[in-house]
Amino acid sequence: MAPTQLPAWDQAGLALAHAARAPWLDSVFAAVTWLGSLAVLLPLALLLWWRRRGERNAAFVALALIGASAFGHLAKLVAARPRPDLFPPLIAMPEDWSFPSAHAAQVTAFALAWLLRPGAAPGRTEITVLFSAVTAVFASRLYLQVHFPSDVIAGALLATLWVLLLRRLPAWRETTR
Repeated sequence: MAPTQLPAWDQAGLALAHAARAPWLDSVFAAVTWLGSLAVLLPLALLLWWRRRGERNAAFVALALIGASAFGHLAKLVAARPRPDLFPPLIAMPEDWSFPSAHAAQVTAFALAWLLRPGAAPGRTEITVLFSAVTAVFASRLYLQVHFPSDVIAGALLATLWVLLLRRLPAWRETTR
């Protein structure tokens, strides 16, 4: 995608991330980005489901994650937006399309579903840890130069809408006795 076709804030976001480069951050963000991958999140979601298999709502987090990932990848096929090429990427460039960020969608879906799962009463520490992980993954995708800021925002919005819709379905509503 030619730089002139990009919104100025997409260009500015990637330029800012590029300007922040430091060897130690290269390693940190290359590791942190994995927190948004299905390779990490899906086994974690399935483990949580398995450990809570006696609970009626045990599948909520896994379904939220799988649905957000599926919708994100379908949106990539529709949008067909190339990956950024303003600055050299710091990891091997993923082979799929850029928009929306699947990592952003997946980590947002996992965190939000965990916090909103039926029967949950998350505390400040839990919220802070999950918010920090989500923010770190978002930053990693920009720092590594594999997504535009708008890709990350779109992935987060897609996942948020999916989780909120899923949570409103009758199967996940709180039961009152």
